[in-house]
Amino acid sequence: MPSIDRVDDHLEGLRDALAQMSFTLMAVLTEVAAEHDLSLTQLRVLGILRDREPTMADLATFTGLERSTISGLIDRAAQRGLVVKTADPHDGRSVRVTLTESARGLVPAMTAAIGDRITALTGRLSTGEQKRLTELLTKALGPANP
Repeated sequence: MPSIDRVDDHLEGLRDALAQMSFTLMAVLTEVAAEHDLSLTQLRVLGILRDREPTMADLATFTGLERSTISGLIDRAAQRGLVVKTADPHDGRSVRVTLTESARGLVPAMTAAIGDRITALTGRLSTGEQKRLTELLTKALGPANP
């Protein structure tokens, strides 16, 4: 039977590796965002909007930000021509947010830039290891990840 110390050592290594990967991925995303004159949060919002038209409340939930913060963020994005706010046809109190055509044109370039940098990170893994890592991360994140 393994000792508790060995289990803890394993978990410590896992936590450390996940934290290091998290920091590396944040740096990648921050760099790509900066190349397009966006903040990390703006990049994240564009990523959320690329395949959905959420309400402002949904965006607050997805990002974990306060509604007032999301409101300011979306107002600034609208001023830059990245998003459009429209009344929700089913709930007049809600506002939906959609990417503009201009922003939709940015998404493929940003996705490719992120993909290129992530490929450099995972390039040492075999195809099978990459697939297994995808399965494990998907399982760890669970179904609620937007």
